Amino acid sequence: MSEVVPLIEALDPALYGSKAAGLGQALKDGLPVPPGVALTGSVVDAVASRDEQVMRQVMESVRPLGGPLAVRSSAVDEDSAEASFAGQHLTLLNVRSADELASALSEIWWSANSDSAITYRQRVGLFTRPSIGVVVQLLVTPETAGVMFTQNPVTGADERVIEASWGLGEAVVAGRVIPDHYRVDRAGNVLERTAGRKSIAFRSLPEGGTVEEEVAPELVDRLCLEEGQLAELSRLADRCEEVYGRARDIEWAIADGRLYLLQCRAVTTSGP
Repeated sequence: MSEVVPLIEALDPALYGSKAAGLGQALKDGLPVPPGVALTGSVVDAVASRDEQVMRQVMESVRPLGGPLAVRSSAVDEDSAEASFAGQHLTLLNVRSADELASALSEIWWSANSDSAITYRQRVGLFTRPSIGVVVQLLVTPETAGVMFTQNPVTGADERVIEASWGLGEAVVAGRVIPDHYRVDRAGNVLERTAGRKSIAFRSLPEGGTVEEEVAPELVDRLCLEEGQLAELSRLADRCEEVYGRARDIEWAIADGRLYLLQCRAVTTSGP
């Protein structure tokens, strides 16, 4: 089924969406992306319409990944520098297995067709019906995660800006903590380390989904990245710019001592 492919083969953004194509290219270029499968918008449409034959084919393709899974939207026209859809389309973490995938795909389809998502599309000049591809990946369970900009998004300075917290990166992305803040120059020298206030962390639940937990008091104000991890993040920023170009907005995670790239898109510019 050519509309359901291993992520490394999902190189056409017109079919699989820019997120899937970007991650597929990253895998092809040897970047540390968790394994996954990409679905076209028409497949997601069919699942949302309860096409059982298509759903069986999707499950057969996804089941070898095992679980738990991260299920992320990949709209065909999302994540350009002019119009970032972050926050508009749903990401579901800790979907326990392929058997639970149908409901997750339907939720993502509905998030892309919600009133708020349609209004946002119109505001940024997109008036066509959304085509929502999906990336299904093996979920990593990080000790530390966050975001990194390969160019300072506030000052425009030619330096890496890293924000980090304990647990899943949703605590940072959703603004639920004051993350640790780091600035690193292109040579890998750390220019600034500022501890945040990381009082909660998002963790995966055994039965699926995530939970917000209180962080141990001694960890709330402790820096969560060590020197070697900052150096590894700096090298990842270099590789991402080699593959994608300058001024990247990166989501990353460190699980079992290994750094993973979860997403890489252009830094968003101001929209209308």
